[in-house]
Amino acid sequence: MVNVDIYDINAILLDIEGTTTSISFVKDVLFPYIRQNLIRYVKDHWKNAELIKDIDSLRMQAVEDLKNGLNVVQIPDIDEEEDRLQEAIITNVFDQMDADRKTTALKQLQGHIWREAYHSGKIEGHVYEDVMPALKSWKTAGKHVYIYSSGSVEAQKLLFGATTYGNLLQFIDGHFDTNIGPKKESTSYTKIANECGYQAHQILFLTDIPEESQAAKNAGMKTTLVSREGNKSLCEEVVKEFGEVKSFDQISLL
Repeated sequence: MVNVDIYDINAILLDIEGTTTSISFVKDVLFPYIRQNLIRYVKDHWKNAELIKDIDSLRMQAVEDLKNGLNVVQIPDIDEEEDRLQEAIITNVFDQMDADRKTTALKQLQGHIWREAYHSGKIEGHVYEDVMPALKSWKTAGKHVYIYSSGSVEAQKLLFGATTYGNLLQFIDGHFDTNIGPKKESTSYTKIANECGYQAHQILFLTDIPEESQAAKNAGMKTTLVSREGNKSLCEEVVKEFGEVKSFDQISLL
């Protein structure tokens, strides 16, 4: 049992994939949906202002990648031939997904595509069975709960707003994505603490990724690693450094 002193912790910051939600849901449901529907989505929304903005973000990211020495498909200007432009967009997005990149531009577009799926009922968000009871108990204890994921804020809200356990957004006080900074950099967690209005040591960060836990710890947060079925195994040294829980009901805020 992991015991956290209620007087020390004012907020819980949660990762999603591998922490609140299974990795398989992301890899076997969400990502395949993008691959199956990207071409249709681009064609159906071609003149839509939101998609145009998403394309601009992808274009700027591609230019930045090229400057940094990455060999990525560049996206032509919007006034280029339609077929050529669409092909470049689709190739760029699939290449980023193949490389498991977490750019803000990619996540923004993915979130907009998933929105349709959630709203139509084609997808329901997965959370582990211990998540909703934990969120309720933390809220009852006066704790604030925040989400920090590489997925866009919109994608986060879609997932928690349409889970198999219903709408869980009522238990969540705020959301952060990579607009605040990369998840493996300590400055991101300092910014989050400031945004939440707490000192870093008043926040408990739960994630399945040791590098993220280390970054949060460097910023002064308390951290614990979450070990779920299907996650990468945690070595003994890492567990000793950060601690480990297999379920949120192992966390007692006393």
